[in-house]
Amino acid sequence: MATPKKDPKKDNVTRNLVIGMIALVVLVTVGVSFSSNKAKENVATPASVDKAEGYGIVFNKGLTGVPKLDIWEDFQCPVCRDFEAVNNKQITEWITSKKVVAVFHPLSFIGAESAYMANAAACSADEGKFLPYHAALYANQASAENSGQWNPASLIALGANVGITSKSFSDCVTNAKYQDWVTNIANDGQSKKINSTPTVLINGKEIERTQANYFDTATFSKLVFKK
Repeated sequence: MATPKKDPKKDNVTRNLVIGMIALVVLVTVGVSFSSNKAKENVATPASVDKAEGYGIVFNKGLTGVPKLDIWEDFQCPVCRDFEAVNNKQITEWITSKKVVAVFHPLSFIGAESAYMANAAACSADEGKFLPYHAALYANQASAENSGQWNPASLIALGANVGITSKSFSDCVTNAKYQDWVTNIANDGQSKKINSTPTVLINGKEIERTQANYFDTATFSKLVFKK
């Protein structure tokens, strides 16, 4: 499979984070504030979230004898979009066939729209549509970061495109139900020194940042299943 073309003089595999931004990202609009401080207790979380897994959205929780994937991402990150384009099909198949435990950690370091998107993704998890909504967010990624494309109205409309039409979803997105959860994800990433997106861990160990590891399906599969 062809890999995305990259500038060899730059980090070709991940979108680098500025760690300080994780602590300082603040979104204040329509009365909603996403800010990163200390981890907040007793916050609203989607049913599929496990605090023990760094507040990540977990698929196949409790499944044993299979690899565990941790995927740290930002929905505005172009390299995350490339990783998704290459690996989404096989990761989804591994999840649905119970071949892996997968934990998704949506970060919001790029800015306000990342925070909106992470909250909306959590809302989609409540509707049992996280995977198709996750794919749709990347498939419709804006050409520029924080371009104004993503807001509650556009995120609700995107939900309709993948079959989410409930009032509970629209209310969840509009009211930023999971804003504190978004903050906790950011704090956990900071504490674990996650400084690039995407960052993928297999059984708790970060994979080496190479083109093949991230952007070749066969190589990535071999890493996951140690073939």
